[in-house]
Amino acid sequence: MIYSFDTRIRFSEIDENGFLRFDNFINYFQDCSTFQSEDLGIGVEYLRKMERVWVVSFWQVDINKYPRLGDKVTVGTFAYDFKSFLGYRNFFMQDENGEYLAKANSIWALLDTKTGRPCKASAEEMALYGIEERLDMDYKPRKITIPDDVVPMEPIEVKEHHLDVNHHVNNGQYITIAASCINEEKRPTSVRVEYRNQARLKDVLYPYTDGRVVDLRSAEGTSYCVVDLMY
Repeated sequence: MIYSFDTRIRFSEIDENGFLRFDNFINYFQDCSTFQSEDLGIGVEYLRKMERVWVVSFWQVDINKYPRLGDKVTVGTFAYDFKSFLGYRNFFMQDENGEYLAKANSIWALLDTKTGRPCKASAEEMALYGIEERLDMDYKPRKITIPDDVVPMEPIEVKEHHLDVNHHVNNGQYITIAASCINEEKRPTSVRVEYRNQARLKDVLYPYTDGRVVDLRSAEGTSYCVVDLMY
């Protein structure tokens, strides 16, 4: 039940040095799981009719090597567990020789869009996705500890380009915003992202950081998202 597609790294996806931007790993992985759901007939329109939505609650992405402009890569994904309303999914990116450029772990929650409460995937849906053995990687904790010495940065208002089809801030956008708050010229080797609350259009994100962990808060101090960037 491993789903994958082949592609090339595009000019629009690279940084000033010609390497894939870190946030685009997340974009590729999101696209891959979306393609799988669409091909299985349980994608965006199906979920809309069922009044449900899959929401990511955690990412861990470990980078072994950054691909460059024009490189041919394979992007893949598969589910490795379902527990109650949670789905557990691995992702990977490989080069032409099958070497892992990146591996990722993610946790998703299925929500009822009418009530906002969790709901369980049906047996038929879980059977369509199937279950595979999880990737060999160092699985880190879902909960990210916020350091005591974080300092405030300039607030950021949510604009339309930050949003996804569900009218919330796209989960990759949180990572882009967090990375912009850190004065670091190197590319990250790993990131953990813990999603706590959903930000919408015109909400204001108040970043707090110690130079590694970025806590994106509301005006009231509630965390929207916590990002741990390792270099």
